[in-house]
Amino acid sequence: MPGPGEPGFAEMFTPKLVTVLREGYGLASLRADAVAGLTVAIVALPLSMAIAIASGLGPDRGLYTAIVGGFLVSLLGGSRFQIGGPAGAFIVLVGATVAAHGVEGLVLATLLSGVILMGIGLLRLGTFIKYIPYPVTVGFTAGIGVIILASQVKDLLGLALAHEPGPLLPKLAALWGALPTASPAAVGVAGLSVASILLLRRFRPGWPGFLIAVAVAAALAWGLGLPVETIGTRFGGIPQSLPAPRLPAMGWEAVSAVLPAALSFALLGGIESLLSAVVADSMSGRRHRSNCELVAQGVANIGSALFGGFCVTGTIARTATNVRSGARGPVSGMLHAVFLLLFMLLAAPLAGFIPLAALAGLLAVVAWNMVERHAMAALVRASRGDAVVLFATLSLVVFRDLIEGILIGFGIGALLFLHRMAQAVQVETGRPVVEADRGDTDGREAYDAALSSDRDVAVIRISGAFFFGAAAGVGAALDRVGAQPRAYVIDVSAVPVLDSTAAATVEGFARKARRGGALVYLAGARPPIRRVLRTHGVRPPAVRFRAGLAEAVAAARAELGVSATRGMPATPHAT
Repeated sequence: MPGPGEPGFAEMFTPKLVTVLREGYGLASLRADAVAGLTVAIVALPLSMAIAIASGLGPDRGLYTAIVGGFLVSLLGGSRFQIGGPAGAFIVLVGATVAAHGVEGLVLATLLSGVILMGIGLLRLGTFIKYIPYPVTVGFTAGIGVIILASQVKDLLGLALAHEPGPLLPKLAALWGALPTASPAAVGVAGLSVASILLLRRFRPGWPGFLIAVAVAAALAWGLGLPVETIGTRFGGIPQSLPAPRLPAMGWEAVSAVLPAALSFALLGGIESLLSAVVADSMSGRRHRSNCELVAQGVANIGSALFGGFCVTGTIARTATNVRSGARGPVSGMLHAVFLLLFMLLAAPLAGFIPLAALAGLLAVVAWNMVERHAMAALVRASRGDAVVLFATLSLVVFRDLIEGILIGFGIGALLFLHRMAQAVQVETGRPVVEADRGDTDGREAYDAALSSDRDVAVIRISGAFFFGAAAGVGAALDRVGAQPRAYVIDVSAVPVLDSTAAATVEGFARKARRGGALVYLAGARPPIRRVLRTHGVRPPAVRFRAGLAEAVAAARAELGVSATRGMPATPHAT
């Protein structure tokens, strides 16, 4: 059952399309979505083909992925503005899967990743995917950019290379050896494409720079008869229709062979799609439904696989273009898929004239933009720990494996976070204040040495998250309380969370205090914290619970039968 204020199951998995239609969707909204959808389609058209080619596939499969996957993401997704399709982040994984298992294995892995993503969404695990630390996302994105750029050098320079190794260092060695075969025509076309994109972005940012650059390069290559490789010469063009849907072969051996790739697709797809949805939220002021979005991504991957496509995810650049173009809702994403389908039906033969060097130039710009230089510089300046996470992730992605880089980067980031949280825990020890009405700004009674007057009751205040990372430090601080009092009051009102290790630490301290004949009171424990403590044996009569510090101190004094003015002041200290 959802807690107070939490959405119910139906609300959590209702597509944003339904929400937008309920709000009222008129002709003005349709016009705005049509303009935004056409703008995104113009960006997605060359990019989808380029990503497919860079992944070791034909350009047609990139279009199948953008059309089918993009339509389903917008139809069923939990974001108003998400644009789904093939993404540059998948180039490395897709290329490795094709090399190991062939196109049929890639399609099966894509279908399985869709099932996994649906399961993650329906189990409401989308929240946990969003816990990937920022340095990890910056690091793996930059690493992917480096790999994509290296993968495009062959077509950028028009090199004659029979076999291009996958790992970066052998690839660079092979490319260096093939430099004498570079084609001046290919270099010129690639340079023209890159320059066109950058100049248009600088002086005409509203124009479709990718499409214009590719179209100009294709026109020049055809008009001048340049000796460059094109989509037509390598792939024979693209078909003018979608293929009939079909299931890939799904024997147990085939499934087990591609399952690791499917898990990688699902993990990366979930991260990329939710990150893209967060970007759309920040640009539009809306909120996406993460688990609904993951279910939609799963359905989209299954649909893409049925039509011969590959991995679908939310695409940050195309989603941002959609928002900036004035989209009103998911209809723009659906129309973007329709416009791509119309291109296949009506203008597919023109794609055969596109030089591969022009598409390589387009991907080189994409790869350069993926290396977020300002974000990397900010993380390096922020802390040594963030820099370690960033460069560990980047290095592992580039030289080892994408998923390995994410997992190890996440692990290092989590350890650093636990270390910082453990250091933030404070233990203050002292004698209680006589006047209960004196308090800190947060409402708790103050430790005032001038008013402390009871040497029989020691007050210990714990502040911060009391968990396994801080338990050893807190336990050592408790052991250093000093002279043995007759009663301890442990104030946990400033403890937001307490785990089993912390509860065992409190239980051990209470047991030691009882052996010395001292009373133990716990003040300010919230109900969830009290439940954890009771589960681990911290319960009456050995330990008494009180709602506040003043009440606990008064109860301890009453049980001891001492006066509130007895004893000498003691100076509190923080450990």
